Amino acid sequence: MDLLKAILLGIIQGVTEFLPVSSSGHLAIAKKLFGMNDVGTSFDVFLHIGTLVAVFVVYWRDIAKLFVEGFGIVADTCANFVEWVKSKSGNSEAKYRKVIHSSYRKFAMLVIVSTIPTGIIGMMGEKLIDDAATSLLVPGICLIVTAVLLFISDQIEDGDKTPKKTTYANAAFMGVCQGIATLPGLSRSGTTITAGLLCGLKREFAVKYSFIMSIPAILGAAIIKIPDMKEDIASTSALGYVAGAIVSAVVGYICIKTMLVIVRNKKFKYFSYYCVVVGLVAIIGSFVVK
Repeated sequence: MDLLKAILLGIIQGVTEFLPVSSSGHLAIAKKLFGMNDVGTSFDVFLHIGTLVAVFVVYWRDIAKLFVEGFGIVADTCANFVEWVKSKSGNSEAKYRKVIHSSYRKFAMLVIVSTIPTGIIGMMGEKLIDDAATSLLVPGICLIVTAVLLFISDQIEDGDKTPKKTTYANAAFMGVCQGIATLPGLSRSGTTITAGLLCGLKREFAVKYSFIMSIPAILGAAIIKIPDMKEDIASTSALGYVAGAIVSAVVGYICIKTMLVIVRNKKFKYFSYYCVVVGLVAIIGSFVVK
């Protein structure tokens, strides 16, 4: 893989990760159409890390607070466990701390709950996802499904749920949807934002939740792919990996800002039309391109 191809894939990743058109689907299609069959899925993970940087830049204040409150949740839970042990031994009466006592603590806990089903589905379906990315048929079909989801999202009435009102069942549902959206062609952002809207989340919060909940999922995928990443970088070009990640981060930052406007104005239907066209082209191409 040369530098130009790496930059091209970085642009595709940056544009399609946050706009609801499926980055994995577009990467799979681009690799197939441009003869990039030598590009492994570990490079895709590297591109996702690039767009993850864009999320950190846009939401760094929220992420910093969530990080601190996440540690607070662990600390207070451990303290409560110690109190429980003391009370069982009869030494003293338990004085439990309230673990979830702020909006950011609730938000942190929601993200943790969402990550569990995403991780389980991702690990169980890893081979299926890798195999699906080698053809045009599966991304094409999934892009059609994405189009339907995007059309539905524009018809949903605005919700009023913020972290305080969002339930852990809502969080688990969004985590399941994120796990399923690892299939190439299913837009992760489109799927999870639509799931959030179906759960009654405010549109702006649904977008923020969607992007922030992707952080542990992408980091987890990167850790799993580290052995493959070392081998792939050695056989291709480390410069290509770095260039692709940088480009995807810069383009991704611009697209996050664009996405916030799109969701607010209910403009998903235009991306729905686009996904139908690209999906049909991919399906037709699956019978032509070998």
